[in-house]
Amino acid sequence: MFIFISIIYLLHERGIEMSIKTQTLHVKDMVCNSCERIIEKDLKKLNGVKDVKASFKTSKVTISYDQDWCSYLDIKSTITKAGYTVVATSHSNSKDNSSQFIINAILIIGLLFVMTKLTSISNYFNISSILESNVTYMVLFIVGLLSSLHCVGMCGGIMLSQSLSQNSIKAPLLYNLGRVISYTILGGVIGALGSVLSINTGTSIIIYIVAGVFMVIHGANTMGFSVFRGLSFRLPFLSRCSSSNSKSTPFVIGLLNGFMPCGPLQTMQLFALSTGSMTQGALSMFIFSVGTVPLMLIFGSIANSLSKNTSKKLIKFSGALIVVLGLITANRGLALTGMDLNPLKNSNSFISSAGNSVEDLEEGYAVATIEDGVQTLRLTASYSGYTPSLAYIQKGIPTKLIIDGQQISGCNNAIIIPSLNVEKELQEGENIIGEFTPENTGSIDYSCWMGMIGGSIEVVDDISDIQ
Repeated sequence: MFIFISIIYLLHERGIEMSIKTQTLHVKDMVCNSCERIIEKDLKKLNGVKDVKASFKTSKVTISYDQDWCSYLDIKSTITKAGYTVVATSHSNSKDNSSQFIINAILIIGLLFVMTKLTSISNYFNISSILESNVTYMVLFIVGLLSSLHCVGMCGGIMLSQSLSQNSIKAPLLYNLGRVISYTILGGVIGALGSVLSINTGTSIIIYIVAGVFMVIHGANTMGFSVFRGLSFRLPFLSRCSSSNSKSTPFVIGLLNGFMPCGPLQTMQLFALSTGSMTQGALSMFIFSVGTVPLMLIFGSIANSLSKNTSKKLIKFSGALIVVLGLITANRGLALTGMDLNPLKNSNSFISSAGNSVEDLEEGYAVATIEDGVQTLRLTASYSGYTPSLAYIQKGIPTKLIIDGQQISGCNNAIIIPSLNVEKELQEGENIIGEFTPENTGSIDYSCWMGMIGGSIEVVDDISDIQ
């Protein structure tokens, strides 16, 4: 009898083992590590699922399930409903990937050009200090608005759990108010930390470039580029706050949301750090958080009417904006080293500078004047930047650089010329920046202390060839 029972048990166990299947699926549209948790959480709700592991790095989901209770179609449907796409193999859509790469690259280049031109144009409207960053803040709001699609996936369930017991809009309003306050306070704290770290130009350069690189990585991942998927940035101590079963009010839960290990959120926190200012850091995070509020409030109705395809396109567009922000931020750091890669940096060179007539600058640049063996170059500091942003001086002649401070703002009030080791604060009126003798031909790049506006001085063999 014992032998008979043992045989029956072994056959039963063998049958269970045969019904358990482990399968690896290739899944598109994961944009950050948080997508792993979303997929795993949804799949574990299926009856018969024994184990599941999603990988953002490889775009794969490995799942073990009981075929008597669950099927491949159930799994695929669940992943699709979560907003992701199951494909046959990772190489089956290589042509689509190539075309998508080209489209994404064109989108980034186009946005970069538009944002650079908008920044240049905005300078002509008497914009000062913080207002000179308005274009960036506008982009932050748009990024927040589009990133709220990600917020719905990450935090929508939390907000719903706080709202189920109340048949009113009070709970989601309190929840989002808590999020906005949390993001703003954290932005101020992180920005203040950046101000402490930014004690010199070298530290500012590091902060700008590192923050810009992380933004580019996250934005590229959001757009679907796979090259950076092996790189992820997490704040470990925040992972403990990734979920909460707290019975506190929606407002408190919203406050805790500021510590979510969320890719877009951490990217914006890095941007706040790069501002090096408590005020600008708080303002950046405030505007970003406000951008996420509308969709979080109405995501239920939006989800019913917005197609998955449209959602994916908006998410990728948001990623493109983050890439552009990253490139602009990183270039601010490069500009402080004297390597400004902005192709439009001399686009405002057509404006006449102090001491030169428009007729003398018909070609859109300034030329130093030589008198008694000394050449003098005059530029102007105004709300439109340093103009003309392209100027010429002659090699081997003692040079005096003078900037007429016509309109001094919080951005142009200090000029940095890395190759000359010059950092000079500007006042209204005439500012003698320095006297030097250029020994070699080439470019002398300069920028404001924030790396946002600048220009270049070209050293030539014979200045008469320019005139």
